Amino acid sequence: MKPNELIVKGKVKSVIQAVEEDQVLIHYHDKVTAGNGEKEDYPEGKGKINNEISCLIFKQLEKAGIKTHFIQYAGPALMRCKKVEIIPIEVVVRNYADGSIVRQTTIPKDTKFSPPLIEFYLKDDSKNDPLLTEDRLSVMGYKNLRQMKQYAAETNVVVSDIFKKIGITLIDFKIEFGTTVEGNIVVADEISPDGCRLRMNDKSMDKDLFRKGEGDIIEAYQTILNKLKE
Repeated sequence: MKPNELIVKGKVKSVIQAVEEDQVLIHYHDKVTAGNGEKEDYPEGKGKINNEISCLIFKQLEKAGIKTHFIQYAGPALMRCKKVEIIPIEVVVRNYADGSIVRQTTIPKDTKFSPPLIEFYLKDDSKNDPLLTEDRLSVMGYKNLRQMKQYAAETNVVVSDIFKKIGITLIDFKIEFGTTVEGNIVVADEISPDGCRLRMNDKSMDKDLFRKGEGDIIEAYQTILNKLKE
């Protein structure tokens, strides 16, 4: 592919070919969606904020020895990363019960999970990202589930501690994995308030503010960024 050629355009990010053949640039858009794209808005500055938050978190993961696709901050709303093949599975780590697990089960809201629950979802909007069992995933040909669960658990320890230090509780979050050209599995995509459920003094500090129409995500996200940079 040629440098600056669009590889894929997602709902809130684009992946662009870098000058280096084995690298890409991820461009974070000023856009927010919910309900698999049924609800959307274009808050100014969101891409820049999410990019900075993601870069800071990925740096800490790398420092802790967790391999990711992150290389470096590449400018406002841009992150330079290793080129990976994204595994079409979303891994959700739950420290406390909230969201779909409360709606779909009899588990009370705010139940603490120890150890945290680690769930797999098919990354497919047309099927509404269904929850998958490990047996189903095995039949579908996925052979690295144990490794993905281990990496997810290790990532949760680091990210939970990052937020705890700034007075925020990580309720749950989703992560994605990718396979590098060398065949290694690494944490990929992004880790930002868009994919986390965060709470500070019993107040949501994540995309639930947009989903439920309960507040300004830019104000919340900027607060998180400011605290992370202190």
